[in-house]
Amino acid sequence: MTSPMLFTPFTLGNVTFPNRVVVSPMCQYEAVDGYVQDWHRAHHARFALGGVGGAVVEATGVTAEGRITPSCLGIWDDSQIDGLATITALYRKYGIPTGIQLGHSGRKGSSASPWDGAGPLDPSSPEAWQTVAPGAVPHSEGWPAPHALEADEIGEIVDAFAAAAKRAVAAGFDFVEIHGAHGYLIHTFISPLSNTRTDSYGGSFENRIRLALEVTEAVRAAIPADMPLFYRASAVDHAEGGLDIGDTVRLAKALKEKRVDLIDCSAGGINGPVARTRIPQTPGHQIPYADEIRRDADIATMAVGLITDAAQAEAVIAEGKADLVALGRELLSDPAFGYHAAVQLGLADPESVLPKNYGFYLSRRREALARHGKS
Repeated sequence: MTSPMLFTPFTLGNVTFPNRVVVSPMCQYEAVDGYVQDWHRAHHARFALGGVGGAVVEATGVTAEGRITPSCLGIWDDSQIDGLATITALYRKYGIPTGIQLGHSGRKGSSASPWDGAGPLDPSSPEAWQTVAPGAVPHSEGWPAPHALEADEIGEIVDAFAAAAKRAVAAGFDFVEIHGAHGYLIHTFISPLSNTRTDSYGGSFENRIRLALEVTEAVRAAIPADMPLFYRASAVDHAEGGLDIGDTVRLAKALKEKRVDLIDCSAGGINGPVARTRIPQTPGHQIPYADEIRRDADIATMAVGLITDAAQAEAVIAEGKADLVALGRELLSDPAFGYHAAVQLGLADPESVLPKNYGFYLSRRREALARHGKS
């Protein structure tokens, strides 16, 4: 038996993650008018019973127009709090900290779900809405031009993030993540590929990160002082003239000064869907970003991106490349990844990562199999 680092606790602020395996925020496209449905509860129950150490609820619109699709979750109205609270209560029962990813889709909003093509909705559709961005530059060919935000409208969006953060606290979330990646609104302000403004929100790097810092300040002020604050970044744009890792290290340092506790390290999305990037998605392809940001910005990080097996996840933590590992599609395939990893890595009591209702019987099963020379 061993003591794998993947199953050591990790504390940020007033939250302790019992292990380092975290459910990555995964859009489900099952909400109705932004409200939680039975699907969301079933989706998260699978993970809450499987041995994870934390979870982040999917990108949730801080305004109705901040959703990606009409079927995305929302947190722009107090009436949406109760539904979200059913998810936090589910995880809390099993001692699992839960966060929510607060986002604004920007020019990638008003789109169809992935299985319907993920393209822009017909502007004449009653479900469509006017998207917004730093400038009137479409996301890509065939997409409608977004509305270029005025300074006062930017302020309203910052306020919406703050109000959403207060609702997240009311819904029982243990931490909050700001979505600053994947070509959505905040990312489009930061990337020189999408921000052509000439005012105080455009031009220099300091101006381009202004919105990210204003949102961070507003969210930090809206949540308890000791509540962890995450920020998801697209560490690189995967495009000539776009953001590189050095830019994101600079951003991470600025965010740390605004009391962000952890950078969730993803990549891409500025010129198309993240899942359709031209860059090959190999197992662990984004781990180096988490490693470099952690080292050079001296801030905690979460690694994500085709982390698919226990040994790989263990190496990320044991080698100090990140503090948490986030799994998405691997957990869809195997919601008990946490338990299976505990067994494979030789944790002395692997069933301890499970609710007792499962752990009691599976420990007996494991002992019986061991007596017959099976694992």
